[in-house]
Amino acid sequence: AYKAAINNNKKDEDNDICIKKFNDLKNEWKKAGSAGRKADNKLWDKFNKSADRFFNAKKEVIDAELMKANELLSQLKSDEISINEVLKSLSDLKNISKTKNNYDMDLLREMYTKMLLIRRFEEKAGQLYGMGQIGGFCHLYIGQEAVVVGIQSAQIEGDSIVTSYRDHGHMIACDMDPRGVMAELTGRKDGYSKGKGGSMHMFSREKGFFGGHGIVAAQVPIGTGLAFSHKYNETNNVCITYFGDGAANQGQVYESYNIASLWKLPVIFVIENNKYGMGTSVNRSSAGENLSDRGNAYGIKSEIVDGMDIIAVRDSAIRAMDYCRSGKGPYILEMKTYRYRGHSMSDPAKYRTRNEVEKIRKKSDPIENIKELLAKNGLNEDEIKNIDSEIKVVIADAAKFAQESPEPSVEELYTDITVN
Repeated sequence: AYKAAINNNKKDEDNDICIKKFNDLKNEWKKAGSAGRKADNKLWDKFNKSADRFFNAKKEVIDAELMKANELLSQLKSDEISINEVLKSLSDLKNISKTKNNYDMDLLREMYTKMLLIRRFEEKAGQLYGMGQIGGFCHLYIGQEAVVVGIQSAQIEGDSIVTSYRDHGHMIACDMDPRGVMAELTGRKDGYSKGKGGSMHMFSREKGFFGGHGIVAAQVPIGTGLAFSHKYNETNNVCITYFGDGAANQGQVYESYNIASLWKLPVIFVIENNKYGMGTSVNRSSAGENLSDRGNAYGIKSEIVDGMDIIAVRDSAIRAMDYCRSGKGPYILEMKTYRYRGHSMSDPAKYRTRNEVEKIRKKSDPIENIKELLAKNGLNEDEIKNIDSEIKVVIADAAKFAQESPEPSVEELYTDITVN
């Protein structure tokens, strides 16, 4: 009814009635949650803020969110729900899809900041590699930032993430400390893997990040296993499993599709199609128009998404996560994206022209696009510059920390070989 009122599909007097009913719903919801106020003021403040964000959404509150609102309200009325459960439900509800004229500015700023943090981190990593401070393989994520940040913005606490060797951006997106990530790149004791994993092998159980894997497509069955864990333990979480267009031709991908569909596992397979598998164009290496179509044989629902548009990425992630959390099984998101640098730092990328890269960068750069959106929605130039300045300080600190951290001792060779 509220949706109809907002879209002006009813007479004015009916609009007033509908809006009054919705406001009554709002008051009931907040009143029911107030029981937690005495127990924990901080939780109450968080509840209040989340509720305000939900009820201030004025357009396109899709049916799935309205259904969640009603379910939560009935739970609240029964007085059988704890404040923590309320907060978890509200965390889901923050994922309301909005039109391009009705953004949550706090969310936009947060996504822009995280994307820029990844970009500046990768630029510094490339610089340190050129200086000989980073050895081994180093695959940069520059150009693809909207994919992981857009998806991360729709996650809830407890969701798990696993990806390939192009993983620095995914670590930053899930709030791993840039100091620890950079220190691992330089092979130092204070890195996430104590200097023994390098660029491709970092993990954080605390952040739900399970790698970083150097073997092409090895992470796909691991992600499927993580999803099985979520289902087995009835956590209502999902596993986001990232892999590239090159990995999409590996056999274990389809074994994973099969078991995920058969057991209806809550896994989102994210194909980061950046158009080149190492130095080979996807058009020369992969049959078929879209890689996501390959899930059809297993009955897996899929979408093709503009991976350079963070709003499109976020919206698709919300749909995929709602689908998986409802017990319907896996979901495939094929992100059409682009990397500006070579496959790795040792790749001169002679298989494409500079003009191709510059054309895409000028037309579709995800960071410039969201920066423009922020400016249109009221964020002034000085505020945007301040964000960049603050990020540069963070990155400079991370680089300094990574260079000054001690190298691991020889004894470290014999630790972490087995796990009890």
